[in-house]
Amino acid sequence: MTTQDKNKANNKARVVTFGCRLNSYESEVMKNHAEAAGLMDTVIFNTCAVTAEATRQARQAIRRTRKENPEAKIIVTGCAAQISPEKFIAMDEVDQVLGNEEKLRADSYTNFGLDQTERLLVNDIMSVKETANHLIDGYEERTRAFVQVQNGCDHRCTFCIIPYGRGNSRSVPMGEVITQVQRLVDNGYQEVIITGVDITSFGPDLPGNPSLGTLCQKILKLVPDLKRLRLSSIDSIEIDEALFEVITQEPRMMPHLHLSLQAGDNMVLKRMKRRHSREDSIEFCRRVRAARPDVVFGADIIAGFPTETEEMFQNSLDLVKDCGLTYLHVFPYSAREGTPAARMPPVAKKVRKERAARLRALGSQQFDDYMASQVGKTVSILVEKVQEAGKSVIGHTEHFAPAKILADLTPGYIAKARVTGYENGILITELDLE
Repeated sequence: MTTQDKNKANNKARVVTFGCRLNSYESEVMKNHAEAAGLMDTVIFNTCAVTAEATRQARQAIRRTRKENPEAKIIVTGCAAQISPEKFIAMDEVDQVLGNEEKLRADSYTNFGLDQTERLLVNDIMSVKETANHLIDGYEERTRAFVQVQNGCDHRCTFCIIPYGRGNSRSVPMGEVITQVQRLVDNGYQEVIITGVDITSFGPDLPGNPSLGTLCQKILKLVPDLKRLRLSSIDSIEIDEALFEVITQEPRMMPHLHLSLQAGDNMVLKRMKRRHSREDSIEFCRRVRAARPDVVFGADIIAGFPTETEEMFQNSLDLVKDCGLTYLHVFPYSAREGTPAARMPPVAKKVRKERAARLRALGSQQFDDYMASQVGKTVSILVEKVQEAGKSVIGHTEHFAPAKILADLTPGYIAKARVTGYENGILITELDLE
């Protein structure tokens, strides 16, 4: 590669991603469009709006990027830009704002900065009725791939602003999903993660009203070379019998479920406008574990939701053990302007932070206990990257436990290994040669 070629490669458009797995998938689509359009010296920020902190971090990164790259073009898109486009277009650092629909259209990146007269391209997201499939060949520096099956959300949880950034629920046709999965497998991917905003709501807007369970059954049947299928966050109250069967009976479906629980107190859940109870969550975990004993659960939990008392919070703490949760994503409640919860009597910020810290401490203990229980067991690890050339690699087990293998292996390889120890948050393993 010549010096000129290297400089050109370094000046290619790059995408900075905040937030969820769906954003990661969409960033890959955007990067492909930007490269096809020949965009140079451009930074695209794919923002998140799930918390006020996520939006603040995006704005901070935009300002830092402009300071470090005064000549670069800056495009801002994603949920925060969809919800509050005026706040981003008012920033001196920003050249253009794209909505969540516009960011996935190839023509949004054509002639940027030349004859593009509209700096603000944001459609009414509630008017979008379909989710287009975007075929991608893979992900830069990734050994697992995300496949979008759904976008938007029909529910209106009182704390959540995301439906106003993503629109109503709409599904990708099953045939297009299967084509995408096959394409990724043909390009060497061993693991696919099903992603979307509310993936368990997949299907009712499609012919025949398929469910997420039906889709997973079709993927596993029609793409037999796919080694691992994994689900992103799911709403357990929406799980149908077909999905339950896939989770509990199909070895290629990974035994790791991340649940959108949010709280463990029934009054808090009611005020959140969630559709499940504390008892529903406990029963779901019990039922799945009875059918597939090795399954592990993670969950999202909000600490300090408005009106939450210490007794109510204790119910959330207790839920961690009652459900046997291994991986916790803890969020201190963050008021989002325009949501019903933002008008409810708040819990003091100091109390929110203290409760989140207690939840995280319990989550760390649960995680440590689980990881220690794996010592002596044989696991299957998807190798993701080389840690020390010729000596060790790292990846994740089928239960999504981080693991190191003391061996010289290639990323993308699935290795059978024996766990010999646990230290600093990672399993230490050796190849099982038997």
